[in-house]
Amino acid sequence: MKKNLALVLGSGGVRSVAALGIAQQLAEEGIRPDLVAGCSSGALFGATIAMGLDAQEALRLATSLWSQELTQQRRWRSYLQMILPKLAGFGDSFAMRDDALIAQRIADAFGDLRLEQLPVPLRVATTHAVSGDPVVLKRGRLVDALRASMAVPIIFPSVEIEGRRLVDGVLSDPLPIGAAPDADVVLTLGFAGQMPRRVDRLSRLVAQTSTTLINNLMHARTAAAQAAGQQVIHIDLALDRPVGLWDTSAMPYLFEAGRRAAQASLPRIAAALQRQAQPRPRHRAGQPAFAFSTPD
Repeated sequence: MKKNLALVLGSGGVRSVAALGIAQQLAEEGIRPDLVAGCSSGALFGATIAMGLDAQEALRLATSLWSQELTQQRRWRSYLQMILPKLAGFGDSFAMRDDALIAQRIADAFGDLRLEQLPVPLRVATTHAVSGDPVVLKRGRLVDALRASMAVPIIFPSVEIEGRRLVDGVLSDPLPIGAAPDADVVLTLGFAGQMPRRVDRLSRLVAQTSTTLINNLMHARTAAAQAAGQQVIHIDLALDRPVGLWDTSAMPYLFEAGRRAAQASLPRIAAALQRQAQPRPRHRAGQPAFAFSTPD
């Protein structure tokens, strides 16, 4: 079934919380997405939008869901697994951090909610750890889907869902426009990675390589969606100060930045929705007819 408007949220750490301000501003203008698609932190904060929470409640919930302590639950055994892989049992489930606290936070926030029970459809972008293929979750436990979408390989363990070992969606679709192929108009909030200023150590060389791959993948996915006829509108935040990945104190600032960005984009959004609503010319006899359909 075709959707008029999709809100697509990429990975961006705490910056993704700006989506709450965007959704609030759009709602005040009478515009609501027909579906939300998210990757990693975008999926996490997108879930609060899909639940239909008001702005302040969503912001309060977001604050409880995102904090630096989530990444500090070390697995001491992982160090032994790196030093003595055969003896300590190194395998595809290797992770340097325990995700039990993440799972508990998400469970406290969303309980036993399932994706198919949300007021607004939510599609969660993940990656099949074995094949590398993108996997979009539309059904099942919300807790499991969000854990999988945030499972950064090496850092956090993969999550098994229906016999598939899933990891962070950023590896295959960092700005998951591909999760909303049935939407005519797509609003995106994505964040291109910043290249390191200098490469003087291994970690920065790895960052340079991974950032190049992710940025190019984002551009390619956007171009593919536009070539398929989707109207893609990127919402750019005008931030006047740097915001760290785990800077929860910046959440109110990011919320307001999202509101301002949505307000600035309203003319383009309204024009795109108006074009989509205009009746299309009927097929004339003797001319070829083309029909495109996508599974829901």
